[in-house]
Amino acid sequence: MSKELISNIVETILNGYDTYISDFKQITLRIPENFKNRDWQQLHANHRERLRLYKDQLKAIITTCKALLNEQADNKEVWAKIRESYFQAIASNEDRELAGTFFNSVFRKVFPGKLIDESLMFYDLSGTNEMDSIDESLFRNYPAQVELHDAFTKILEDFDFGVPYYQKEKDIIFLVESVKKVILSRYKATKETTTQVLRDVFYRNKAAYLIGRTYLGNKWMPFIIPFLHNEKGIFADTLIFDPNIMSGIFSYTRSYFMAPIAIPSQTVNFLQSVIQHKRPYELYNAIGFNKHGKTAFYKDFTNHLEQSEDHFILAEGIKGMVMTVFTLPSSNIVFKLIKDHFEPPKNMTRQQVKEKYKLVGLHDRVGRMADTHEFENFRLPLNRIDPLLMKELKTNVNSLLSIEGDTLVIKHLYIERRLRPLNLYLETCSLEEAKHAVDEYAKAILQMAQANIFPGDMMTKNFGVTRQNRVIFYDYDEIEFLHCMNFRAKPKPQTYDQIYASRPWYEIRENDVFPEDFKRFMIGRQDVKAYFIENNPELFDPEYWSGIQSKLKKGELIHAFPYPESMRFRPEETV
Repeated sequence: MSKELISNIVETILNGYDTYISDFKQITLRIPENFKNRDWQQLHANHRERLRLYKDQLKAIITTCKALLNEQADNKEVWAKIRESYFQAIASNEDRELAGTFFNSVFRKVFPGKLIDESLMFYDLSGTNEMDSIDESLFRNYPAQVELHDAFTKILEDFDFGVPYYQKEKDIIFLVESVKKVILSRYKATKETTTQVLRDVFYRNKAAYLIGRTYLGNKWMPFIIPFLHNEKGIFADTLIFDPNIMSGIFSYTRSYFMAPIAIPSQTVNFLQSVIQHKRPYELYNAIGFNKHGKTAFYKDFTNHLEQSEDHFILAEGIKGMVMTVFTLPSSNIVFKLIKDHFEPPKNMTRQQVKEKYKLVGLHDRVGRMADTHEFENFRLPLNRIDPLLMKELKTNVNSLLSIEGDTLVIKHLYIERRLRPLNLYLETCSLEEAKHAVDEYAKAILQMAQANIFPGDMMTKNFGVTRQNRVIFYDYDEIEFLHCMNFRAKPKPQTYDQIYASRPWYEIRENDVFPEDFKRFMIGRQDVKAYFIENNPELFDPEYWSGIQSKLKKGELIHAFPYPESMRFRPEETV
């Protein structure tokens, strides 16, 4: 075994990672200029470019490593030495956890069989994430000695977006009044009171977010200030204190933020004190380091397996025609496997389904589509698989299964957050809850449409309800770009034969959609069906759908607000 070989492999992976993280930062640094210029199309293009960056960079590294290792690619002793040498090289790095994940990605692609071996990979690496060690350069401090009006004046001055504020003084008044109403009505500022605002501005879609916390009442009280930019200038849109809304802003249903983060682990630690109930992997995902989020998730999952005893079972809900879905009751996730064969009318391939999921991964999810993690050769303890589930797996996805001793190996799967299927939710909830749910269902469909996504199969079984009672779409095998669809009104029958025809007498082309047909199948619960149809008429109007298409074709990007419109300081202002 050559020391030179090990050195060359380590250098290749390190150089690949350095190039990746450098390009990642360079793309991210373009975003403030996009926001300043209101260049929303370019902002989205930069977002997509950054999402593709990881895999693009890996390709060349994998090719080089395979060539260097040749017949030693499956030699665990060699890889153990490579890992040791690589660790020594990154041990002092502030982003070592990301560098470790990059190594894992190379190892799994180069080692035959896409092995998962914790002794040869990095799962326990952490960055500089002790709260006491966070450099104060991470945030700006605003002490209590400063009057509230002056503090907000200073914040707006400090965060200069490069163009004038629309109504700066009015913004300050709005912000001050919000603090007085929500916070100072319950707590009194003391000499210990201080406010910290992250220096990094978090950009997503057409908004820029300041994230901070105030020490008050012997605890940290988090807040988020979203800023928008229209033809009138920059303005603060609202001030958010509600932890549920803040959690939603960092939700797995939304696109990743674009922020020039210097030390990811420290930022994640700060965010954990602000965005309650979020695991580190969720926050790594949210700030754009989703590959490390996947690593952190896997570690969380394996820890949970060790601490639990329940069995994997089929997920609740109507069995899908494309996916077999199972879960672990004690966890909050589902595992989705593409079936070996699809029954008619499904006529797609496994690769085509994968492409649909990839499309969602690269698209703006607008708070209505669940994020997924894709895994290969995922390992589960065989004794934890319920017999009924094993029977289902062998029947529908046998080509994806192999057994190694006491372990079930699944060649390919997706992992998503587990949600209550909307059809099951509607069977048991109250009438008022049902009305809220069907309105959410309509909003989800139309917000996806505004993001150029047509769900395809809009049955309620393909939507889920979150703990905050939001409705989320999670079945992607039939999604299409909205601009590709042809929305039509049904021709009126003119003759006896047409009126009583057993099948459509008019031509139906590929991608034709007749929105009036939605009334028949969208809602099965009878005591809420009429309410749904009456309150969401646009869903059934082909001209409404065509209107969204027209805006999309003109290059318009419609901003999806991750908080209620009622919270906005200026609800009349559009972006």
